[in-house]
Amino acid sequence: MPKRTITHRIAARDLVVVHAGVYALGHAGRSALVRAQAAVLACGPEAALSHESALALWGLREWPFTPEVTAATRKARPGIHTHRSQILAGDVWTRFAVRVTHPVRTICDIAPRRSDRQLVRLINEARLNKHLTATNLSRLLLRCPRLGPLIDPQQHPTRSYLEDDFVTWIKQHHLPMPRINATLNGQEVDVLYEDQKLIIELDDWRYHQGRQAFNHDHARDAAHRAIGYDTIRYTGEQLTDAEAVNLRRRLSRAEAC
Repeated sequence: MPKRTITHRIAARDLVVVHAGVYALGHAGRSALVRAQAAVLACGPEAALSHESALALWGLREWPFTPEVTAATRKARPGIHTHRSQILAGDVWTRFAVRVTHPVRTICDIAPRRSDRQLVRLINEARLNKHLTATNLSRLLLRCPRLGPLIDPQQHPTRSYLEDDFVTWIKQHHLPMPRINATLNGQEVDVLYEDQKLIIELDDWRYHQGRQAFNHDHARDAAHRAIGYDTIRYTGEQLTDAEAVNLRRRLSRAEAC
């Protein structure tokens, strides 16, 4: 479009300037997705939404206030946090008509900003949302060696910080690693020691309070007891050194039977 035409349409309010070279028709969209799309367009044809904004587009966090974009040539754009990278080939997908870094690349990019605990939760959420297949998880572990000790690709993904903390607690005390979120008797249990016939349920008081939840939990425990499985219930506060000793004894007794 000729520059004169653009100037005329801006004056007539047919076009609204969003960024240099990026315009909205009639009015500037205020949704986070529209702002993200405009930010990518403002940074060039090879640019991609990245870092925190990419996580938001993949549904793994809330939208940040300032869009983040990565491109081969870093361009200063007001209202956009830009990054420069010559290595984007193969790492860019399209989601909701926006060019965005793949979850593997995105997690590698934001890893320095996250604690180990936050990274574990993020990766498990990406696995639950089907954004990280087994193949992609293997790629991620190769590209980010820091994650190797944190993630076991053979385990089912955890569903909460409490489950993450339980796995960490098991590792810290060198206890046998159980199956996480395993299926038993047609129901999913949080933790399963199959050989020892022991189930561990991890209870967050926010989701296990009230008469209905109490009755449901006890009915599940009774159904599992009927097929020979005992159930222990832990809250986060019970994951202590003393309880690790008790669990080790209980597992040893079960193995001896």
